[in-house]
Amino acid sequence: MGSAPLAWRSFLRHPADIPIEIDAEGWHQSAPRRLKDVSLGGLACRSDHPLTVGARVVLTIPIVEPAFRAAGSVVWCRRDGRDYGDYEVGIRFQEAADVFAARMVEQICQIEHYRQEVLRSEGRVLDGEAAALEWIARYAAQFPALGSSH
Repeated sequence: MGSAPLAWRSFLRHPADIPIEIDAEGWHQSAPRRLKDVSLGGLACRSDHPLTVGARVVLTIPIVEPAFRAAGSVVWCRRDGRDYGDYEVGIRFQEAADVFAARMVEQICQIEHYRQEVLRSEGRVLDGEAAALEWIARYAAQFPALGSSH
């Protein structure tokens, strides 16, 4: 995020805060994992199980209503050196529109983080619409564009 203002850093968190569930051809991940990144064409996430390149998967982000679900396929999988038994997995969405939907889910999560942070730091109670309007006015222009690294 480069030289983003301090307030930006405190309100816009990494997408690793977003839980994601993975169903892959006869295998369901036992516990939700965390989204790593959303980029042009798909996303990267962590998995407690290696996935075969080419495997079909269904991703679910359960913290929005209705839950976001998208089909995709595994394009890469590598062991994450930080935690034994953890893997990073790259998944390409089957439908191009799902990339934009996933970005919207990410933005909704950022707005919810903002709402909670305002309550914690300022004591102001914002409903979802008020939080969205404030967040958009303050931070939407800085929300990482598709394909950028954050």
